[in-house]
Amino acid sequence: MMKEILIAGKKIVYRITGTGKPVFLIHGFGEDGEVWNNQVEYLKERFQLIVPDLPGSGRSEMIGDMSMEGMAEVIKSIYDVECRNPHSQKVKQSPSDSKVPPSEVFREAVFIGHSMGGYITLALVESYWNHVSAFGLFHSSAFADNEEKIATRRKGIEFIQQKGASAFLKTATPNLFSTISKDEKPGLIDKQVATSDNFLPAALVSYYEAMIRRPDRTDILRKATVSVLFIMGKYDVAIPLEDGLKQCHLPEKSYIHILNESGHMGMLEEAGKSNLILEKFLLEI
Repeated sequence: MMKEILIAGKKIVYRITGTGKPVFLIHGFGEDGEVWNNQVEYLKERFQLIVPDLPGSGRSEMIGDMSMEGMAEVIKSIYDVECRNPHSQKVKQSPSDSKVPPSEVFREAVFIGHSMGGYITLALVESYWNHVSAFGLFHSSAFADNEEKIATRRKGIEFIQQKGASAFLKTATPNLFSTISKDEKPGLIDKQVATSDNFLPAALVSYYEAMIRRPDRTDILRKATVSVLFIMGKYDVAIPLEDGLKQCHLPEKSYIHILNESGHMGMLEEAGKSNLILEKFLLEI
């Protein structure tokens, strides 16, 4: 089911299906919620899947605050609508009111973020940790950008401003897939590239600027009292495996998986394995 909410007059669209434990699947840069279609189809019989189009992606409009924190607030707004405990009568209580246990007003949810969606997930956990039952970084990182990464993003911004969003994504997207996927599953790449016409340059530039400005959030991992899932790609050039391994030991409870045939798009490249990893994690926490 497609639903929408308004954030300061801007339309935000999300999909919701299934019943059970609420699980948010948050997509990354240059994607929309449909990137999770394989996972939604597999998991919907056991869990309630809530899959937004982030501001500026898919059918959602850009908002005034396109920072990681601003987009985390959008996810929280969807959470406030969809995760209210149906047995609660405390309808006037704020979820941030420390006098009322969150479970009495809202159901705790799991948040899984891919790439930029992981950065947003970390920003949300930082502010609303007591509404999170577990979270996951799917090809993502708690580290801030280093100088090399910032320089690469600046070059990307220049390219987008000169040649447009579609031209940029058509150039950049194939690099997110492993050589195995390029050789054996070219249709996956073609399908993802075909979505590149759906983005405005301003949205992609805003995402890059927000990623450049985001702080290091490794403390969120160190302080996590809930289970944290890490899914890494052996051939990921955006979040190299080496960098992923440097952070996965930080939480008290880590679930660590490496997709041995994937680059940065494991939910597409190894959809079946990704589905099983997510199902096992969601059932065990």
